[in-house]
Amino acid sequence: MAISFTVNGEPVSLDVDPEMPLLWALRDHLRLTGTKFGCGIAQCGACTVKLDGTTRRACVTPVGSLEGARVETIEALDSPEAQAVQAAWVEINVPQCGYCQSGQVVTATALLEANPKPTDEEIDLAMAGNLCRCATYARIRQAIRQASDSLEA
Repeated sequence: MAISFTVNGEPVSLDVDPEMPLLWALRDHLRLTGTKFGCGIAQCGACTVKLDGTTRRACVTPVGSLEGARVETIEALDSPEAQAVQAAWVEINVPQCGYCQSGQVVTATALLEANPKPTDEEIDLAMAGNLCRCATYARIRQAIRQASDSLEA
């Protein structure tokens, strides 16, 4: 039985095992490879997507739970907050290896959409579930502050 939902504004219908993680549906069936596999147990944040407007780990979200849902991946982020985050990421040179960055950017964007002026403590709390092997946490925080400041201008 097909499961129908929206991905990046486009309706999709997948006839897959309902227990298949969204991550594999995105990568293998929809060819959206920006969402990365990290740990497979929702601990690293590399697979973070937006599901009905809130962040969710795609590696543990079964496709069968998505009937009628709206999924947004890194490929479609284009809100003013997303644009500000992406510009700050580049300007501050946040990524090193880059592997965790799609999850970091999705989470930072969701943070600024919900709270346009977060404190450092709020940034740290929101980003805590996203691990960075290269430990660029100070630059991530700096980029989020810069993105927030640029939205005020």
